Amino acid sequence: MRTVIARTLFAAGAVAAATLAAPQPAASAAYPEKSIRWIVPWPPGGGADVLSRMLSPHLSEGLKQQIMIDNRGGAAGNIGAELAAKSPADGYTIVFAYSGTHAINPSIYRRMPFTESDFAPIIWLSSVPQVLVVHPSVPVSNVKELIALAKKRPGELTFGSSGSGAFNHLTGALFTTTTGTRITHVPYKGGGPAAVALLSGEITMILGEPASIVGFVNAGKVRALAVTSARRAPGMPDLPTMQEAGVSGYSATSWNGMLAPAGTPAGIIKRLNAEFNLIIAGPEVGKRMLANGYEPVGGPPEKFGAHIRAEIAKWAPVVKATGVVVD
Repeated sequence: MRTVIARTLFAAGAVAAATLAAPQPAASAAYPEKSIRWIVPWPPGGGADVLSRMLSPHLSEGLKQQIMIDNRGGAAGNIGAELAAKSPADGYTIVFAYSGTHAINPSIYRRMPFTESDFAPIIWLSSVPQVLVVHPSVPVSNVKELIALAKKRPGELTFGSSGSGAFNHLTGALFTTTTGTRITHVPYKGGGPAAVALLSGEITMILGEPASIVGFVNAGKVRALAVTSARRAPGMPDLPTMQEAGVSGYSATSWNGMLAPAGTPAGIIKRLNAEFNLIIAGPEVGKRMLANGYEPVGGPPEKFGAHIRAEIAKWAPVVKATGVVVD
């Protein structure tokens, strides 16, 4: 009887030892063993695609595996993000995350195909401030004068956006509610048409990303008044922030980062986070990002997760105030 018990205990111990000795996904030293799919929930050529293709070769070099960019545009980023959320949580699918898709869409779309809990944060890559610019014919030289003019002529001034529910629609709406002004929103089918409208004087102002605005500012075709970030933009250091310009409490930046499907092993998330932090901290990549208006952030996954949750809460009342809803 003792022999049977001893054999049973030995067998159980052997199985347990074998299980412990087997590679565990959460700390797999072999990862990655094959190519990784990087989903970009936007069409080729846009900002998300450009930044993804800027960073992916460096990730490939660090992981010693091929990175496959997979553009899956549609529904303001929801299609690609949903595909990522429903992919195996094995570290071989990652997705480019944008503030519009992950912080604003939850308040705009009645039926979202995913929630924040469907993803595991990897890293907060960068923040992108917007620049408040006006047509040169507008008789203002700073934000305080713009606010005074808007209050003197309620509803007459206009701000353009890339479309109803677009990020610069909401940052414009936030500006009007914060300043107590009434400025008429004019939506366009994209940032390009909105910029053309501003250049022609069809609209009073827009809020746009530095990469698409700075050329017009330098050429004197538009007048820049402030940046929307809490700190001055490195590419436009002489331009005050909204708060410095007198709009207390105003801070609004778009952002981007990387996510994986929820349940992706912690060891894999840690490895990817470390690689991305090295990439964006490098002088070559950091310089290229800043030149394109992206301010590198970095840090642990938890920092990005907390930021996403805070942004969802921040933009919900702004979206509600605009009345924008997509079925």
